[in-house]
Amino acid sequence: MIFSEQWLREWVSPELETQQLIDELTMAGLEVDGATPVARQFSGIVVGLVESVEPHPDADKLSLCSVSDGADSFQVVCGAPNVRAGLKVPFAKLGAKIIESTDAKPFKIKKAKIRGIESNGMLCSSEELGLEESSDGLLELHENTSVGEDIRSALNLDDTSIELDLTPNRGDCLGMIGLAREVGVIARQDVKPLDFPLPKESIKDEFEVKITAKDACPRYLGRVIKNINLNSESPLWMKEKLRRSGLRSIDPVVDVTNYVLMELGQPMHAFDLAKLEGHIDVRFAKQNEKLQLLDGKEIELTPDTLLVTDASRPVAMAGIMGGIATAVSDQTQHVFLECAFFAPLAVAGKARSYGMHTDASHRYERGVDYQLQRTAMQRATQLLLEICGGDAGPITEAIGNLPEPIEVRLKHSSISSLLGIQMEPEEVRDILGRLGFGLVADDGEVLSVSVPSYRFDVSIEADLIEELARIYGYNNLPQTGGLGNQSLSSKPESHIELGQIRQQLVALGYQEVITYSFIEPSLADTLFPDQPGVSLQNPISADMAVMRTSILPGLISTLKYNENRQIERIRIFESGLVFQQSGEEIKQTAMLAGLVSGNKMPINWNNNKDLSDFYDLKGDVELLLALGLEPGSYTFVSAEYACFHSGQCARIERDGATVGHIGALHPAMQRKMGITGNCYLFEVELAPLQKRRLPAAGALSKFPEVSRDLAILIGSNYAAADVLANVRENAGDYLTDLRIFDVYQGDAVAKDKKSIALGLTWQHPSRTLSEDDINTIISKCVNGLQDKFNANLRN
Repeated sequence: MIFSEQWLREWVSPELETQQLIDELTMAGLEVDGATPVARQFSGIVVGLVESVEPHPDADKLSLCSVSDGADSFQVVCGAPNVRAGLKVPFAKLGAKIIESTDAKPFKIKKAKIRGIESNGMLCSSEELGLEESSDGLLELHENTSVGEDIRSALNLDDTSIELDLTPNRGDCLGMIGLAREVGVIARQDVKPLDFPLPKESIKDEFEVKITAKDACPRYLGRVIKNINLNSESPLWMKEKLRRSGLRSIDPVVDVTNYVLMELGQPMHAFDLAKLEGHIDVRFAKQNEKLQLLDGKEIELTPDTLLVTDASRPVAMAGIMGGIATAVSDQTQHVFLECAFFAPLAVAGKARSYGMHTDASHRYERGVDYQLQRTAMQRATQLLLEICGGDAGPITEAIGNLPEPIEVRLKHSSISSLLGIQMEPEEVRDILGRLGFGLVADDGEVLSVSVPSYRFDVSIEADLIEELARIYGYNNLPQTGGLGNQSLSSKPESHIELGQIRQQLVALGYQEVITYSFIEPSLADTLFPDQPGVSLQNPISADMAVMRTSILPGLISTLKYNENRQIERIRIFESGLVFQQSGEEIKQTAMLAGLVSGNKMPINWNNNKDLSDFYDLKGDVELLLALGLEPGSYTFVSAEYACFHSGQCARIERDGATVGHIGALHPAMQRKMGITGNCYLFEVELAPLQKRRLPAAGALSKFPEVSRDLAILIGSNYAAADVLANVRENAGDYLTDLRIFDVYQGDAVAKDKKSIALGLTWQHPSRTLSEDDINTIISKCVNGLQDKFNANLRN
């Protein structure tokens, strides 16, 4: 929210400089995001009166003006289309200085000749004063402005626009009245009440109002105002307050509703009465209903969208935006003013689901004072009648299910125990009273207060203590060491911490990345066409509209981002959740994924330039798996999966269950995504990866190891893991080591064969294994290989 400091000081004026006010607001929980002056720095600019206007003899678009500063008259050449006799405008006299920015040199007004005619000064637009970014003509001042008065004081330009970054629970501060209330409590000053003359009801015309969705719309007020003059113009003071609050002036009706929005925090809307039919009804949308909004966009409404309708059609999205069919136009003579309280839960998220965010939805989502509507209606009516004239009818009100008043109990002892300070009961009552809490009872031990209708964020004792801490001052609370019983949680040895896995990957040369859990739908469909993502109802943006079913899209996007910046060697990993629809529920699975691309080793004078390949990545994954699993408890099985190259992909199995996949990115995917380098990926479930099989201690054997080597000829299509598993099955209980130390395919063996050399080691715990023992085991291993793989010993 952006507000004018001068406007705030009309309500309450603490003896604080601008920066002190900003600091106090921030420390009270209303964080200030920025502050900017409302006008440029300048001097020598006064209110000027254009006495006469004549055409320039040598230029069609220039005028010769006689301008008075209240003491003398000056000839000024002006090119503004709206210059005319009798107009009061900002007049920069000779010697005036305008500073466009803090680092710019002052622009000095000097006597000049324009097309041969002498000009003694400059008539200014709002752009020259820094009030607007662009302007089509001179800034026209009110006729009551004093000629010769310094323009800075005439327009109250010694002002600052302050932007607040309010938390979602502080919707009560989205209006000047709520903000003034907070500043009044902080500065311990009284806030001026809202005082205005109540408008007179000069006609009896009403437009029927009813509420069907009584929970979603607890209160709806309407009022007919006839015979307004839309050719009138909003006063400069109103335009300036809106501008300094980040809103531009549009027309008197919109300006009035926006002014009430900023003053009281109450959204309002005006309909063209002639375009409404029958009555107003607040209800939820029906199937296939559509509405064209004020911005021209036509939307198809979902059944959970709250609408304001007349007898024949929707006329507005409740609490979000009005429809164009019933909008106020230049021809409008009669209006129907709307002022309602829509329940926060009925509006929350609806604007975002349609790709919108409005000032009204921003406030209704956070909660609007449900007792404020009648005051806001009267204020808007009074302003509208003053500016546009017209005749006002009575207020028509429909009531739904209003919120129940809330009472909260506060133990005085809780203040000292939670904040570490002693607060007098009188001070507690004073702070809460200034914040709008009503005293119900106080017996010296327990204080009961009623929660004001504008505070939706207060419901328990802790909320009241937070309010006291804010106003007392967080900086004033003592800094004390916390005391409490601490119990150290036990960590089972069978569980491997994620940090240990991360450290292992870092030691292997990987860098951890963090990507969004929301990804672009087209990217998800490209990489995982058989795994539909979970669509978001309220996406941050169109390219973050589905929840990821895999971490790999984020890693591939990171690779693309780095390739575009000439990073040739990439080794990255990420851990996080993936999301898959399972019936009515969304299944969340913790995964670990990695990607390698480019050279195997960093560029160095003694490193070769070999590229990373499938087996480099497989070796890294095997090291991760070896953190907790015994050799042979996992296998890599050739597979086809999603975006992986069918010839270079394997699924990782443990005890017959798939726990992940590894492989090369499919070339077609690489071309489609514009990736030029090699790309290998893996993704495994974290849960099985974090399980550790505890080692069992045993006595060391005193007897020697016995080793044998086997060289076998086997079909080239058999996997090494299957061969090793068969050997372990037949090698007996005393096998301590089994490894493949050579694989050969070449001229010495048939084309469909390969030679595998195996190293086997045994050790008996209580005796030395004899030659006969080893020969028996070797024979059994060879027979097992021959039976299952048709393998033969190689000579």
